[in-house]
Amino acid sequence: MSSRDLINYRLERAKDTILEAEKMAEIEHWNTCTNRLYYACFYAVNALLIANGLFSAKHSGVMGLFNLHFIKTGIISKSSGRLFKKLFIYRRLFSLSN
Repeated sequence: MSSRDLINYRLERAKDTILEAEKMAEIEHWNTCTNRLYYACFYAVNALLIANGLFSAKHSGVMGLFNLHFIKTGIISKSSGRLFKKLFIYRRLFSLSN
């Protein structure tokens, strides 16, 4: 699979996962909705990293690379970075409570 194919795959996964989050919100399954929102961001951020020659196998590594190369440089807003971080934390909290 080429880098371009992987980027497109990740972006499609992000779009599909947003739709899943919307369905979970409709039926007020907030834990699952939060999980799906996190993964939508995760897939999109992965596509961004791959497009820029960056990769991490760990969620925390993806977060770190995203912050270092896109948030701290001002390419992406700090509020977007905070949202991704909050979703990361909430996903972990909700998975521990189940």
